[in-house]
Amino acid sequence: MLVSVTERTREIGIRLAIGAHEKHILIQFLVEATVLSLLGGIIGILIGLALAGLASLTLTIPFAPSPAVILLAVGFSALIGMVFGFFPALRGARLNPIDALRHE
Repeated sequence: MLVSVTERTREIGIRLAIGAHEKHILIQFLVEATVLSLLGGIIGILIGLALAGLASLTLTIPFAPSPAVILLAVGFSALIGMVFGFFPALRGARLNPIDALRHE
């Protein structure tokens, strides 16, 4: 997310210059970080379930996925996205619009 914020300083500067508030920039990056981490978490869970099912068939052991553990994994993934997206988003939201427009 830090790279995303750094690479998009021009976009952030334009949004701030035309009237967006720091809160809007912060929310935008937090939503992006959360959605990306949720999608990554869901893909990881699907791959994990598929591999566990395949291992269950191959090794003839029972496979019983727990919905509670799956929900916990999705929630943890979203939490990680919010935590590690917060500080880069905060950095981007506090950007001076004039400096952002000059940065190439």
